[in-house]
Amino acid sequence: MAGLPFQAARQELGRRIALAAEPCSDDARGPRAGLMARELLWPLEPVRRRFQTYAVSPASRPQRVMLLPGFGAHPIRMRWLARKLEEAGHTAKRWGVGTNLGATADRFDKVEQRLLDLAARDPAPVVLIGWSLGGVMARELAKKHPDKVAKVITLGSPFSYSPRANNGWRAYQAIAGHRVDEPQIETVVAQKPPVETVAMWSARDGIVHPRAARGLPGERDRAIALRCSHMGFVLSHEALAAVLAELDRG
Repeated sequence: MAGLPFQAARQELGRRIALAAEPCSDDARGPRAGLMARELLWPLEPVRRRFQTYAVSPASRPQRVMLLPGFGAHPIRMRWLARKLEEAGHTAKRWGVGTNLGATADRFDKVEQRLLDLAARDPAPVVLIGWSLGGVMARELAKKHPDKVAKVITLGSPFSYSPRANNGWRAYQAIAGHRVDEPQIETVVAQKPPVETVAMWSARDGIVHPRAARGLPGERDRAIALRCSHMGFVLSHEALAAVLAELDRG
């Protein structure tokens, strides 16, 4: 809304508040309140890691990966994961778009261009690792450019079930400025990309309903169950180990 005249900005603000206040149009619900409250404990994850032993083994198949952050997150939230991937021998690339404030057409165009730029420098397909909304966007990139994507790994991404089966859809509508079930690009979100697609999900996720992140067999190739929180997908040794194993899988 920056740069809009005062009256126009006021009207736009009212529209977004109305979007956030809309009643849920289906019976979908996000994870229960207790799990959501536990997400607030994420600053303790780095402390917990200090008391855990985990040695990163050299990758058997070093790959180039692009990391796509979740809604409302800056790439810095995935910095620890990126460092550990590089410690294993992989090359980690940022998505180049800054904070993820929604899957708008403009933001998708920018991350698509980032993928094309990476392909221009090195034609070898890249692995897309997307956290939450970043995983949904990664799947769409793979649908448009399957020749440039080796694999998609989603981390707690709501690509299945209902777009309101999470505890963030109201905030999404207010910030992104469009309804979660009315994406600005033409797509069938649950449709599987034509590349290997792996969905990591957790029954302890406090943001995205497990059913939405796990998906159905025809919507992904494999689903891997973890025991971490939503924030833990990019902060825990458990999630790191699962991602490293998946990269070595080929």
